[in-house]
Amino acid sequence: MKQTPVELVIFDCDGVLVDSEKICVTVDAMIMTDLGCTFTEAEIIERFVGSSTEVYTAAVEERLGRRLEKDWQQQYEPWYQAAFEAELTAVEGIADVLNRLTTPFCVASNGDHTGIRRSLEIVDLMDHFRGRIFSAADVRRGKPAPDLFLHAARSLGVDPGQCAVIEDSVYGVQAARDAGMRSFGYCGGLTPASRLEGSGTVVFDDMRDLPELLATAVH
Repeated sequence: MKQTPVELVIFDCDGVLVDSEKICVTVDAMIMTDLGCTFTEAEIIERFVGSSTEVYTAAVEERLGRRLEKDWQQQYEPWYQAAFEAELTAVEGIADVLNRLTTPFCVASNGDHTGIRRSLEIVDLMDHFRGRIFSAADVRRGKPAPDLFLHAARSLGVDPGQCAVIEDSVYGVQAARDAGMRSFGYCGGLTPASRLEGSGTVVFDDMRDLPELLATAVH
C-alpha cells in the first residue's frame, strides 16, 4: 500500500467524543423493561451499540411481538437527557487530540442533530465542530451503511480515500470500510478489540495516540 495523506478525520460521537455508551446501555435497559421486554446489558452492547434507530426498533418489536408507534422513542428522551446532564463526560484525552490535530475534522453520528449538539455542549466540545456536524437524519440509511460517511466527505469536498474514520462500534467500522475510508477502531470503551479488528482498520485503546496513528496511516 502507498502512503497517502489524510485530508479529513471523521469522528463518531458516542463512545469516541463523549463517554456516553455506558450511560446509554443503562437507560436502554430501563426503557426495555418499561416496554415489557428484557434485554441484558451484554445483549444491548453486542446488538445495539453504534446501531441505527431502525435496527434498535426492529429488535425491540421482534421481542415484544408487536409494532411500536412511529415516534415511540420520543417519550424516553427525558430519561437520556437527565442521565447525560448528570453523568456525561468527554472521552479521556479527546480534548487534547482535537487541540493537536491540524487536519480538518468533523463528526458523523447515527444520533439526531439535537442529541449530537446537546452532548457536545455538555462536555464543552461544541466549538470544535460548529458547521461540521452530520447526522443519520441527513441520509436515507444510517450506519452500518456507508451513506453517512460518504455524505460527510462529499459535503466537505474530500475524496473518501482521503478520509479517516474514528469509531468504537462494529457498525461504524463496517460503514467506514464500505465507504472506502481508513478506519480506526477505539477499543477503550465497551466494544472489545477483537470485534473491531479487520481489513483496513487500526485498533487502539488510548485516544491520545490518535494523532501519531493518523500521521502514519496508509491506504
